[in-house]
Amino acid sequence: MANNSDVKSLLDAGVHFGHLTRKWDPNMAPYIYMERNGIHIINLYKTTAKLKEATDALRKIAASGRKVLFVATKKQAKDIVAQHAGDANMPYITERWPGGMLTNFVTIRKAVKKMATVDRMKKDGRYETLSKKERLQVDRMRAKLEKNLGSITEMTRMPAALFVVDTVREHIAVKEALKLGIPIFAMVDTNSNPRVIDYVIPSNDDASKSIDIIVNEVTNAIKAGLEDRKSEKNAEDQANEASDEETSPKADAKAKKTASAEDAKVETPAKDEEE
Repeated sequence: MANNSDVKSLLDAGVHFGHLTRKWDPNMAPYIYMERNGIHIINLYKTTAKLKEATDALRKIAASGRKVLFVATKKQAKDIVAQHAGDANMPYITERWPGGMLTNFVTIRKAVKKMATVDRMKKDGRYETLSKKERLQVDRMRAKLEKNLGSITEMTRMPAALFVVDTVREHIAVKEALKLGIPIFAMVDTNSNPRVIDYVIPSNDDASKSIDIIVNEVTNAIKAGLEDRKSEKNAEDQANEASDEETSPKADAKAKKTASAEDAKVETPAKDEEE
């Protein structure tokens, strides 16, 4: 059973408020507790259980060294996601979803490389050789790319998973992930279809407090996974150092033995000559 304190914190954040009953998706029925004043109320015990399931899976992904791409373009979510995802060192899209972001990833990477090219031009002096008009065009292009793709400049390969706030709004991102078989973690409200989502977190995806508490839990799990990876790496390094230290005396002894054998070979012919 879910911890009552966890349920209370979700309750205080308004995670239980769904949409109007006339806007619901029947597939969300298992996650709905009741109807009140024409609004569906989400079962927070199920939310807590599903959140735990999602955070455990995300922790493992982070521990493996792979990236989770956060997607949230709605006004009340973009700043929250940018802050938490940035703190966890994960890529995020908070402006318009660039079509083909996943299905045409090579082209998106080319656009990111254009930003790097402009930055190099400014460092090596080529930027100063351009005319005023050309510099203005380059700056505008760089600013536009930065706005849309700035947060994914470090994402050199496809993400291992997607975390989505509002699957109805981000339906293009969801479709691309489904097409490529990328696992989808999402805050799913009562007006959404949970069947296409791998890890459903039934929750209010409109209120900023609700979004903040869920995204915070998710990014904390990712940070824990990164710490697990760091600890595991340190343990491996220590084990390798210990192994090197054990091997070193053996190598020295072997070297001495080999040297003695060579000396014995050199001395034997000398004795034969004397005889």
